[in-house]
Parts: sequence; C-alpha cells; structure tokens
Amino acid sequence: MTATPHTALTIAGSDSGGGAGIQADLRTFFACGVHGMTAITAVTVQNSRGVQGFSEVPVETVTAQIKAVATDMGVDAAKTGMLATADIITAVAKTLDEVHIGRSTDVPFVVDPVAASMHGDALLREEALEAIRTELFPRATLVTPNLDEVRLLTGVTVTDAESQREAARALLEFGPQWVLVKGGHLYEAPDCVDLLSDGVQFVELTGPRHDTPHTHGGGDTLASAITASLAKGLGVPDAVAAGKHFIERAVAESYPLGSGIGPVSPFWRLADDLP
Repeated sequence: MTATPHTALTIAGSDSGGGAGIQADLRTFFACGVHGMTAITAVTVQNSRGVQGFSEVPVETVTAQIKAVATDMGVDAAKTGMLATADIITAVAKTLDEVHIGRSTDVPFVVDPVAASMHGDALLREEALEAIRTELFPRATLVTPNLDEVRLLTGVTVTDAESQREAARALLEFGPQWVLVKGGHLYEAPDCVDLLSDGVQFVELTGPRHDTPHTHGGGDTLASAITASLAKGLGVPDAVAAGKHFIERAVAESYPLGSGIGPVSPFWRLADDLP
C-alpha cells in the first residue's frame, strides 16, 4: 500500500490560462511530490496577454473550503496567493486560527502577497493591503513579496543591497517570522539576488538571470515550491533554498504559450520520465 503523501493547501485565485494562481500551485506541488489542496478565492478571466476580469468567491465559501480539507485530510503547510478583498483576507486569517495553521502552530504558513501585477500596477485597494499587513503577516512563517509589492506594502523602493535589507526590516515589523525579499525585478543586476531574513540572519541567495520574457506564474511557483518543502519538514532556510533552485530551473525551461507571456515550467522535474 502506498504511503500517504505530505499535504499542502493553497488559498488563492484560479488562472484560466493555467500558468499562475491555483493552477501554478498545484503543478508545483505535484512536481515536488506533495498532495495539493485548494481554497479558491476568485475566478479570473486571463490568458497570456493579461487579466481581463475576475469574480470573487463568496467569503463563506472560501472559509468552508479551508475547514473542509483541514479538518478531514490535514494540512502539513499552507500558502496564500490572490485574496482579492479585505473581507476575504480577514476571514481567511480567522479561519486559519480555527484550524491551527500559522506561525504559532506546528503548520507553516507562507504568505505570497499578490498585490501588484507583473508591470507593477496595484491589484489591491489600500484597505486590502492593510489587512495583509495586520491580519496575515503576524500569522506568517514566511512572506515572499516581489519588489513592487514591497513598495506598496512598506513604501520602500529597493534599488540595491542596502535598500533590500531596509525593506526586509520594514516587513519584519509587521510580524512575520521570516521574509524573503525577491530581487528578480532588479533588472539591471546580472544575477537574481533574493534576501532571506528573520531580523538576525540576512542570507543572500544568488541565482542566474535567464534571458526570457516567459515568467508568468514565477512568484506563485516559488512560493509553492517553498511551501512543498516546508510540508516535507524542512526548516525555512533549507525550504527557501530548495524553492530557489526549483524556480531557477522552471524559468530556464519556461515556454511560449499564446501571443503574450508564457509560463514558467515545473516540467523539468519530470523530464526524465517524459516520452
């Protein structure tokens, strides 16, 4: 009889194009050998050219999904992505407490604060940003903002290593245990340098910058790979290093799809088994 796999829960929006959101999370969980479960917060209308619209899922349905899987199947680690509104964020935070997920429990919780588009445009209103700061961050084992999200959440514009540290300190003031300030949007830098910190340690994770426009779902995929590693019992620094390796390979093997920006690929993890 096959052993029961580790489990990971993603609380996020659906991407009809399959490259980001819930779909990217499930693709990554599978590639990492973790059973993925979902609580869908919104249904987006999108393709390789962008998001044309979305519909929020009722708050009570979002929280019911979390409770359904957590109380029956169990959750070894959880993450959030697109949460859409302040009401959903507040309800999710309360529900996570009820099912014992978060930094004060034994179940790690990763917050990927999806607050800005790939072009740096705000995707959340200020009240939703404030709910992320006050409701989600204090419960987070790790938060993984990109540089545009850092700017929206803290007011810090990251331009170099020192301002990246300043951003990490500002994010830690909101209460998460660890922060990962992703450096992928510093396009003038020859490498992608992400900064991991708990306020005492400042660990730079450096990786190659790949010359490709096809990076759709990269942030979701990184957060999911980290969450999968946490679900397997790795500590935060090791889980982040594993996630960094996963996304480097996923970007290197990204592919064009449609007429716009294609997705990063988790298929590299399965390549040896593909015909």
